[in-house]
Amino acid sequence: MYSMVEYYSDMGQIGQDYGSKNSPTDNSNLDHVTKVIAYHPRYLDHFLSTQKFVLQCDGPLPYDYRNYIAIMAAARHKCTYLVNLYEDVFLRNGGDPSWLNGLEHIPAKLRAISDINKILAHRPWLLNKGHIERLTKGQNSWSLSEVVHAIVLIAHYHSLSSFVFSCGLTQELDGISHKVIENNNVLTQKTAFNRLNDLYNSQHPDSHPQNGDDGNIRPEVTVDALMQRMKRLSEKNDEACSETELSNRFKHVEQQAAELPPVIRDAPAEVPQQLGRYVDDPSFTYQDFARRGAENIPQTFRIQDYSWDDHGYSLVNRLYNDVGFYLDEKFRAAYNLTYYTIAGRTNVDTSKFRRAIWNYIQCIYGIRHDDYDYGEVNQLLDRSLKMFIKTACCFPERITKLDYDSVLVELQHSEKVHINLMILEARNQAELLYALREIMRYMT
Repeated sequence: MYSMVEYYSDMGQIGQDYGSKNSPTDNSNLDHVTKVIAYHPRYLDHFLSTQKFVLQCDGPLPYDYRNYIAIMAAARHKCTYLVNLYEDVFLRNGGDPSWLNGLEHIPAKLRAISDINKILAHRPWLLNKGHIERLTKGQNSWSLSEVVHAIVLIAHYHSLSSFVFSCGLTQELDGISHKVIENNNVLTQKTAFNRLNDLYNSQHPDSHPQNGDDGNIRPEVTVDALMQRMKRLSEKNDEACSETELSNRFKHVEQQAAELPPVIRDAPAEVPQQLGRYVDDPSFTYQDFARRGAENIPQTFRIQDYSWDDHGYSLVNRLYNDVGFYLDEKFRAAYNLTYYTIAGRTNVDTSKFRRAIWNYIQCIYGIRHDDYDYGEVNQLLDRSLKMFIKTACCFPERITKLDYDSVLVELQHSEKVHINLMILEARNQAELLYALREIMRYMT
């Protein structure tokens, strides 16, 4: 397996080896996931720089801790590819082989981060300053700088797991056929997608079918229709909504997201033994907190009260020097990335579509951008894309190549990868916002 030490030795050459945006690099020294990210060279540069900084450069945590935390984070989502990669990196960099026997074999200090790993992976809104306090007090205590370094790593590898699965890469990398097996029956793409829609339509009888007369999957909203909607929304920018109306629209989309089923398989697979040794409390998973009738609904995380730009960036930089700069550049690269094209059409302003995707992802985690009209989400994102996004964020291990192929069928591969990069970064930022807010509360 290709190690990260070799991986980063090629960073200086990467920029010369990029292909066009529709043709990933042919550099055989890059691992498969990075080759996919290389559809977007401007973003890849920031991704690699950040990953190198948190893994290889000076920082609060020792190197064996860094690589092991990557393993722990990827294991929460059963991402075998990343676990295998970082087990190899861990050993190549002189890590204690006995640690790979599982959490029972690692230092108590490192084991203590497992609870935060679990919460950030599945229900980051449950994190509170008490979790930070328990890490920084008593025997085997962590410094706040070490906590921040660990949280940056955890959020990075949770979201990278989402990317690996959402691109359908796990089946390619594991050599699995791109078919879905259910009760020993092989489902065609058409049949599997019909079952997914049947589940939704049983709960939403007004929904429209998605299959054409020829049996092929067709989009709920065509690209041409999407372009018209984006244009119409751009022309309505001067129409102001009241604060109450904006709040109600957010709550409506949040509740819809809670009631929208993710991609469902017949039965969730148990955590494989290879991964289970790195996972505490495997039954702890995402829960829809905004569903009708739910109890103990957490308070909405309002960006106007705690944002990355005004709060998170400066705090993370203060406790882990310069990492905020790398993260900020990476977030902005994903958020602002555009070629002014979509599905072969040129000179298209996709900013409305991209912002709807980013804000919907963070809405799933209870985060509201106060200045955004969430009514645009329902106009620009069809339900199959919402289902895909929710699954990629909350249950990425359920996504298959089938799901990747079945969503946004008119888009080019590089454009789907672009959407998955936004899933990666919007989720990453959401986890960091929750964690950094609690660190700030602990410090004050």
